[in-house]
Amino acid sequence: MDIRLLVLDIDGTISGRSNDTSKTVKQAIQAAQERGIQVAIATGRMYCSAMRFHQCIGSQLPAIAYNGAWIQDPFTQKLHRHLPVSSTLVAQILDDLEQPESIDRLGIHFYIDDRLYVRQITEQTKFYAKRSGIEPIAVGDLRSLLDRHPTKVLALSSEVTLIQELLAHLQQRYARSELYLTQSTANFLEITHPDANKGSATRYLSEEILGLEAKNVMAIGDNFNDATMLQYAGVSVAMGDAPTKLKELVDWVAPSVEEDGVAVAIEQFLL
Repeated sequence: MDIRLLVLDIDGTISGRSNDTSKTVKQAIQAAQERGIQVAIATGRMYCSAMRFHQCIGSQLPAIAYNGAWIQDPFTQKLHRHLPVSSTLVAQILDDLEQPESIDRLGIHFYIDDRLYVRQITEQTKFYAKRSGIEPIAVGDLRSLLDRHPTKVLALSSEVTLIQELLAHLQQRYARSELYLTQSTANFLEITHPDANKGSATRYLSEEILGLEAKNVMAIGDNFNDATMLQYAGVSVAMGDAPTKLKELVDWVAPSVEEDGVAVAIEQFLL
């Protein structure tokens, strides 16, 4: 086994309830880096929100944000890849999401130029913004922003069944070649460009930027938006509290994030 790149999800993987990375996990990551293994972040978060974790683990690589729609080098500020969703499709998606029976039960986030735009500031948005460390911008009608192409659209609700129903509806309505639809948590429905996913972004980072192969990559994640990345990597690890269907895709299942599962996985495969 010749692992030279370790790619880590943030939420539910290196960050749990505390919204921070434990000392144990940071020490394990550092130990891997001291053995010549490069470490990268791949997250559904905004790029600006991911930077705290990028710095925390001492990554020297471009960061993968927005589930792979955005890859940027924090040191040179070079934007290696940006794959936004067409505003025409986003207008149709708004029609699907803003139905009378669901509009008051659903939050909708637009991400444009690494900034978050919302219809209104709700308690759910406040919680999201606090955890992400960003300032949301309330614009009322999101259609006023459709002269630009969002990097990502996020639908969020405290009702898990509503998110599941919307995901099933959108999967029937849009072909995989039109949109990439996934869940990063049970409450978050993520919508991006069809080529924007963590798998394609990890492949781009490893092969196009670093000149590596899939067999040189180890990836760790905890939810369905990590599935393509885990399928690409030569060694794939799911966290202990990941959905069962995700665990079925991987080589190994680590303990949960609260049990420092990433540190255990690094010890198991890299140290």
